Amino acid sequence: MTSSSGKAASPGRAASRDKAAFRGKAVLITGASSGVGRATALQLASEGADVVLLSRSASVLAEVQRECEAHGVRAVVTVADITDRDALEAAFSTAVRELGRLDGVVHSAAALSYGRFEDVPAEVFDKAVLTTLGGTANVARCALSAFSESGGGSLVVVGSLLGKISTPFMSSYVTPKWGVHGLVRTLQIEARTTPDTHVSLVWPGGVDTPVYLQAGTYLKRHGRPPPPVDSPEKVARAVVAALWKPRREVSVGLANPITVTGFRLFPGLFDVLVTPLMKLGGLSRGEVENSPGNVLSPTPEGEAVHGRWGRQWLRPVASVGLGVVAAGAGLAATAVRGVNRAGRP
Repeated sequence: MTSSSGKAASPGRAASRDKAAFRGKAVLITGASSGVGRATALQLASEGADVVLLSRSASVLAEVQRECEAHGVRAVVTVADITDRDALEAAFSTAVRELGRLDGVVHSAAALSYGRFEDVPAEVFDKAVLTTLGGTANVARCALSAFSESGGGSLVVVGSLLGKISTPFMSSYVTPKWGVHGLVRTLQIEARTTPDTHVSLVWPGGVDTPVYLQAGTYLKRHGRPPPPVDSPEKVARAVVAALWKPRREVSVGLANPITVTGFRLFPGLFDVLVTPLMKLGGLSRGEVENSPGNVLSPTPEGEAVHGRWGRQWLRPVASVGLGVVAAGAGLAATAVRGVNRAGRP
């Protein structure tokens, strides 16, 4: 049963729980070769969990396996594309055979390509949607089946701020992430009648991972995480905390609630501001060749825990701050006009 509370403790407090909580537990992580998935695998291994590492990149998974086993736990490598149901089912079967059961599943794998909707080739768009949304459905199906056989378990899906708002040049990611959030809510409702089955959503904003450089692009520019940027380790702590204490959803990102509020309550103003802010804070400066990136096939040479941004988001923060101030002024003006109109006879 999912928690009845939509609130969660700060991700930074996760370390205060019993560090032995995961000792002897087995957790499968998708997207384990890079970014949040890899950070989560390492976090779980450091807390004593046996891990099953799943992605398309066998060579990188072997490296992650060594990093996890250095903590004295078992780490099983399973290579699969989450859009391939047969391969994914085989990977879950391997996990159960090797470790006996699965107590948890963390799903963080996704794909995207930057570009105006009409400029992204249909093949690339369709594959990105199939990976992010169809892959989530495949993983959830396998996870729930494994939990049914073992008597329960916890599924944590990594969503996104872009599962709650929209932004230009990212239709291949916004579209399926909205679907992912909808699917998770449905699973949470259904899980209320399934004893000891938990489903949680963790949705970060900008995170310093390689995904922005690995993504496809048809803008001749790479993406980059918009400020404020969090570390993959911070998101991983929230994910692991949700495994330990399931929550309906956990936001990771200081600006997430403000951004969602602006999108929902002031759509006209949001639409005016979002494109210039995206160009300023969400796209790289240098020109690159258009390509599908890792959407159609993996690019293991670019996989790692971190991207190249770190705290560099502070450089454009003054400009972004001006945009936020302008937005605030606009919101205030809108509110004043509303009050004035309401007060007229």
